[in-house]
Amino acid sequence: MTQALLNTVGTTQLESALKGLRCKECGHEYPLKALHVCEDVCFGPLEVVYDYEVLRRTVTRESIAAGPNSIWRYRAFLPVETDNYIDVGTGMTPLVNAKRLARRLGLKKLYIKNDAVNMPTLSFKDRVVSVALSRARELGFTTVSCASTGNLANSTAAIAPTPVSTAVSSSPPTWSRARCSAPLFTPRR
Repeated sequence: MTQALLNTVGTTQLESALKGLRCKECGHEYPLKALHVCEDVCFGPLEVVYDYEVLRRTVTRESIAAGPNSIWRYRAFLPVETDNYIDVGTGMTPLVNAKRLARRLGLKKLYIKNDAVNMPTLSFKDRVVSVALSRARELGFTTVSCASTGNLANSTAAIAPTPVSTAVSSSPPTWSRARCSAPLFTPRR
C-alpha cells in the first residue's frame, strides 16, 4: 500500500529559481502557468526556465543531503514552487555496478540505474507523476488524466488519489485485463 506524505513545512521556504516557460522550438517565453505547448507561435513543447544565480546562492551539497530520502531532496531543481509537495518515497533508487557489461563494452566502470525498485509502482514514471501532480495541485487542479499503455496509468492511479483527488486514465481497447489490474487494486486514501 502506498502512503503519501505531504510535506507541509510552509508555503515556500526556498527562494524560487523558477522564472517562466520557454518553447524548445522557437524560444517564445511564457509566464509560469498551466501550459504545455507554445500556443502563440509554433505549438512546440515548453520547458522551465531557471534562474541559475538563485540556485547558486541557495543550493549546497549540505542542503541537498539534508532533504528527504526521495526526489524531493532536489526540490530546488524541480518545477514546483511550493514546499507542500506529494512525497510517496519516489526516487533514491540504487546504481548497480555492471562490471561484466562494462568489460564487454570496453569501459572501466559502468553503473545502471535500477528504477525497478522505484516507489510506489516500481517504474521510472513515478518520478514524473510525483512532480507533475504536485504542480497540478499547486495550480489548483483536483482531477488529473492521462493516456497510457501501462506504467504512466499505474503511476497516476497510485499517486493521484492521495491529495490531488481523482485520477482518470484511458488505455487502448486492446489492453489485456492483467495490464489494467494495477490501477484497479490501488487503494484509495
